[in-house]
Amino acid sequence: MKQFRIQSYTKKELALLYFPSVENPHVAVNRLMSWINRCHTLLAALNAQGYRKTSKWFSPREVRLIIEHLGEP
Repeated sequence: MKQFRIQSYTKKELALLYFPSVENPHVAVNRLMSWINRCHTLLAALNAQGYRKTSKWFSPREVRLIIEHLGEP
């Protein structure tokens, strides 16, 4: 298995890493965002970093926060 890299990812790219068996990328993004929205400490940390729900990308800092709260994909 490949080593996970902390870097910028589109929401779609990161979601498909978490949900590789999902055929529709939109469904994978919805699932990932559902996980993020239910983890209030993660959502607060992302918002403190300047995250906006309309953004298409996660910065490396945001990816690191996601990994810290949800684990590696």
